[in-house]
Amino acid sequence: MDWLNPYGLCIIILILIPNILFAVKCSNGFENCWRNRTAEILEQAGRYACMGFMVFNIPGTYCGIWFADGLAVYRIVNGILIAAYCIIWAVCFRKNNVFRALSLSILPSLIFLFSGILQGSVLLIAAAVLFAPCHILISYKNAVFPADEPH
Repeated sequence: MDWLNPYGLCIIILILIPNILFAVKCSNGFENCWRNRTAEILEQAGRYACMGFMVFNIPGTYCGIWFADGLAVYRIVNGILIAAYCIIWAVCFRKNNVFRALSLSILPSLIFLFSGILQGSVLLIAAAVLFAPCHILISYKNAVFPADEPH
C-alpha cells in the first residue's frame, strides 16, 4: 500500500477541521474581496493538488522518506505546525487581521512544502510551490482590504 500515505490523510483531516468548524459557525462564509482570477485559479489548483498528493503517492514521482528517523521528523514537525495552525485558528477565530491571515496561510504552505521535501515527492513540492504564494497573497490582500473598507 505504498500509494497511500495514512499520515498525510490524517494531516489533511486535521487541517480541515478548523475550516469546517468556521464554515458551520460562520454560515455567511468568507468573502474574497481581492479579485485576481489568475491567483484564485492557481491557488485552488495548488490547494487540491497538495491535498491529493499528501494522501496519494503517485509511483515514479516520489522516493519516500529518504533518511533514517525521517518518519519521526515528519510526524514531529508536522505535529508542531498543525498544532500552531489549530491554536491560531482558535485564538483568532473572529479576528480578521494580517497576523491571522499570514499565519493561517503560511502554516499549511509549510506543511505541504516540508512534507513534499521530506517524502521526496516532486508533485507535492510542485503543488506547494504553486499554492503557497497564491494562498499567502490572497489571504494578505483580504486582510489588508476587508469588505467593509474602500479599496
